[in-house]
Amino acid sequence: MTEKIYVIGAGIVGISCAIALQRDGHQVVIIDKTGPAAGASFGNAGAIVNGSCIPTATPGIAISALKMLLTRGPLSMDVASVPHILPWLVRFVIQSSQRNYQHNATALVSLTKQASQSWKTLLDSHKFNDNECLNLFKNVGWLRLFETSATFNANLAARNLMQQCGTDFSILDADDIYQLEPNLNRIFKHGFFQPDCHFVSNPDKMCQLLSAHFIENGGQFQVVDVSEISIANGTVAGNQPVIKTTTGDIYPKKIVLCAGAWSAKIAAGLNYKVPLMAERGYHLMLPATHQISRPIVNADHSIVLSPMQSGLRMTSQVELAKVDTAPDYRKIRSLLPQVKRMLSSVDLTEQSVWMGARPSLPDSLPIISQSTHPDIFYGFGHQHLGMTLGPLTGQLIADLIAKRPSTIDLSAFRADRFN
Repeated sequence: MTEKIYVIGAGIVGISCAIALQRDGHQVVIIDKTGPAAGASFGNAGAIVNGSCIPTATPGIAISALKMLLTRGPLSMDVASVPHILPWLVRFVIQSSQRNYQHNATALVSLTKQASQSWKTLLDSHKFNDNECLNLFKNVGWLRLFETSATFNANLAARNLMQQCGTDFSILDADDIYQLEPNLNRIFKHGFFQPDCHFVSNPDKMCQLLSAHFIENGGQFQVVDVSEISIANGTVAGNQPVIKTTTGDIYPKKIVLCAGAWSAKIAAGLNYKVPLMAERGYHLMLPATHQISRPIVNADHSIVLSPMQSGLRMTSQVELAKVDTAPDYRKIRSLLPQVKRMLSSVDLTEQSVWMGARPSLPDSLPIISQSTHPDIFYGFGHQHLGMTLGPLTGQLIADLIAKRPSTIDLSAFRADRFN
């Protein structure tokens, strides 16, 4: 029987948890069915959105979502998955009340306002001597642009909430926009810029480098498919956690579950039911360009362009479906003309296309919590903010295991809040 802590999941959240626990002096093993950054951590827009505070469930979202579905907007739903999705949607709409919206925004920003600093702590040169990794972490801000006054004015409530939550941003007119990004076509009238946000210009490589750092410092990585976590009541120790895998059972001292959209399935062996949805997003890679210097959101068409190390990445879509539903790349490809409208000289030759499942809960808040079992901990459900909140989640999980007081009130992120 091993005395090691096992972290299930090798996305940015799991790797960050493993490194934080390792720095606390624990022996740690990461287990994943594929390897580092094989899920949502691979294909995201790379944004570290410090101070992000807008929950997905906003007041009026039910009507807005219906319009997006009827007009073939950025939201889509797999018809065969509707019976699976419906209970989650009911909870999601409940979270869109003004009271819940305010509560969730306050809780969310309590995490995200520490995002950039948590990344700097993770990449501290005294602990992590890798210039390549540091060079991937760029202080370029987060830019959201609007082609029309109508879409800009529709965003007013969100900007008011950002001000209320203390999120740093500045309003831009057309001249301001093109001073920041002079190569953009002049289609944008309004924008806002968050200067204290960062950009990971190759999320996959960042996770690979962090994983290598973890292993170089004594960590272990096992590629194995986990079917579930359960409790082996018949063991001598009594109530022993067990990780059931396709190659046999593992009996760790402690478990940290960070398996993203697969976390609910794995936790089901503990009789833990959680409304976790696979909110699927897509990206399409184009040849590399130096025409833009940061991730840029086109709010009118719900796309993000990110100048990745490996090429220009267009990310978009919210597709609600079961986690194992086959991808449909038609919509992401249909958005290529919008890229050309933004950058007329860009090469639209498709390099690759990808789909990943964001692990989303109805209140837009992750679970960062001890389970009902004292040796099992949860860190999942980060929806669009896994890259933003990975390192902070690692710190908070390490604090929970060490029984250290946290500077953040974690009650809003409890595992039992949906019971």
